[in-house]
Amino acid sequence: TTSNFTAAMTAAERDAYNAAFPNRVAIKHAHSQQNPERDWGALTLRAVDLALYLLNEQFSQVVNGQRLNSFKADNVLVIAAGVGNGGGAALAAGEQDTAGLIDGVVAAMPNIQMAVNNNVSVRRGSTTLTGTGRVLLDYMTLANQLQPCAALASAVAAAPGAALVDATRGAARCAALKAQGVLQASTTAAQADEALAQLQAQGWQPESNDLHASHAALSGAIALTYANAYGRFGVRDNLCGFSFAGVGSDFKPAALAGLPATYGSFSGLAPSGGIEIINNNAVGGALENSRSVSATSGVADYNADGARCLRNLFTATDANAARVATGINEVRRTGNLRGKPAVIVHGRADALHPPSFTSRPYFALNKAVEGATSKLVYAEVTNAQHFDAFLGDASLAGLDTRFVPMLRYFNNAMDAVYNHLRSGTPLPPSQVVRTTPRGGTAGSATAIAVANVPVINATPAAADQISFASGLATIPE
Repeated sequence: TTSNFTAAMTAAERDAYNAAFPNRVAIKHAHSQQNPERDWGALTLRAVDLALYLLNEQFSQVVNGQRLNSFKADNVLVIAAGVGNGGGAALAAGEQDTAGLIDGVVAAMPNIQMAVNNNVSVRRGSTTLTGTGRVLLDYMTLANQLQPCAALASAVAAAPGAALVDATRGAARCAALKAQGVLQASTTAAQADEALAQLQAQGWQPESNDLHASHAALSGAIALTYANAYGRFGVRDNLCGFSFAGVGSDFKPAALAGLPATYGSFSGLAPSGGIEIINNNAVGGALENSRSVSATSGVADYNADGARCLRNLFTATDANAARVATGINEVRRTGNLRGKPAVIVHGRADALHPPSFTSRPYFALNKAVEGATSKLVYAEVTNAQHFDAFLGDASLAGLDTRFVPMLRYFNNAMDAVYNHLRSGTPLPPSQVVRTTPRGGTAGSATAIAVANVPVINATPAAADQISFASGLATIPE
């Protein structure tokens, strides 16, 4: 009764589920049946209300037994800011803020999904993408299918973390995609090259090619968790034959040791904190997903059957796909920040939330919706990807020499918005920020210097400026 999250089921239903699927774990984001992303903006605004209340509780004077309401939205500077999902929440809050609680917004690499508007488009070089990007489940289920195969492509053979994708299982995924009609090539090498080319053709930037191996497990985990959330599926649904559990040395579901410690170490997204993704439909019985043998192929192919099922939840029209579509429509944003000063920063090489699906079309949508009242700045950073933590990961040695940290630009954007609100300093123009990789030895990059990570420029060169006109956002090469 004091649980932070308890799966919605009766005692009898729980007993029956535990008997059929022992040692399983329910995960709040996946199984709350609340579609939490729908409320990101509203909950961020509630956080501002709470902050103002606490400021008054701590610092306001008490007069005649009544505490004064000294700290209010009109005299407290509030910047809604976040990274990834937090960036999406900050933008959602900015859109939904009808009470003037928020003065400015900063979002880094936001997970943001937009209302459909095919009157806007984004062009980089010779490539133009029409509309407001792809929704998360679309691009995550696509990545989940293609990345285990694309990681074997000849062009990325030396990518950091390439060994994270097992060559035999990756080749089996390539063959499964061929059998499903997703790929046309006949050899593993050609299929892998085709899969990588598909990712790039679908909107992943060429600068992110070296990241697909390190992201392959992430895309599957995110696709599964968000499909559950959008469709409001419960733990008993075992969506697409998946579940979550601790595993033993044989990789079969086992009792999760140290559950209180898992509460502290779990990221909210399996695999993490000892919780693994389980393929209930594996040949020979339930097994940790990446090692399981698929019923269709009869080989270990990173569960191509499960990946196809998750993809169908976006592309199909059956009852489960309809449930998911309803949830996705609940999280689409309008692009209207109500004239608030805002800065979005995004790494060009981001392979998790590619800018072509998120920040670029959001910039275009905002400019189209707000017109001359828009105060949104978009800065796209070269040689930058989503996970700064990866730059110090020994298993991904080489990312440190190739990429610069994005946190630098989140802080830079915070400074820009703060200085604008506090001192009236003009916001910088939208632009591409040209960085210089550190170089050096993989795993031991040259010490970073200011020259590697120049700040967002108050007066960028014309060739670096991002522009918007007549429904088209133009991103310099």
